[in-house]
Amino acid sequence: MSSIRLLQPVEATAGVSLGTVPNIITVVRTVAAVVLGGAGVAASSLVLLTVAYAVYWVGDIADGWCARRLGQETRIGAVLDIVSDRACTSVLCVGLVAQFPSIEPVAAVFLLTFMFLDPMLSLSFLYWPLLGPNDFHRVDRVVWLLNWSLPGKAANTGGVILGIALGQYGVALAVAVAVLAVKLWTAVRLQGLLRALPATAFA
Repeated sequence: MSSIRLLQPVEATAGVSLGTVPNIITVVRTVAAVVLGGAGVAASSLVLLTVAYAVYWVGDIADGWCARRLGQETRIGAVLDIVSDRACTSVLCVGLVAQFPSIEPVAAVFLLTFMFLDPMLSLSFLYWPLLGPNDFHRVDRVVWLLNWSLPGKAANTGGVILGIALGQYGVALAVAVAVLAVKLWTAVRLQGLLRALPATAFA
């Protein structure tokens, strides 16, 4: 576990500008996915919901790739991405439940985790001089591996989505509960990390 004193400080100006390429992509993909998803809910159209999810998924990959490729990773961009993911997911999940009522238990656990617990965990990077949760390995590698590494991100949502896609709702529910357990464990571990911070970090 690395001490905060070992981290390189983020420049004071980092994360101030919203007018970066990745942030513009985040806004565009969020508006497009929410509009398409809303239309899909209104029309009970699985096709529109699928297109909306594709826009969200491709855009989410694109904004992160551009941020790293162009050297435009910012703290405000990370926060925008976290908030935008929830906006997209909430609409799309409502649409899926309307199409497949049997997934209600899975959706309830997933939304509890993704909409309430996970945002608090993801935004905790703001207590450290990091540009986003993707850099959390500099604070705690185990927490990062479970939550924000590529395999961690895939495991957090991929198992649930795959289970639903295959019609294995019991498996999807089990995965959703397991992810919730990991997030609760992460919250406890983060509490320990936060208690170790100097008092000035909370001033």
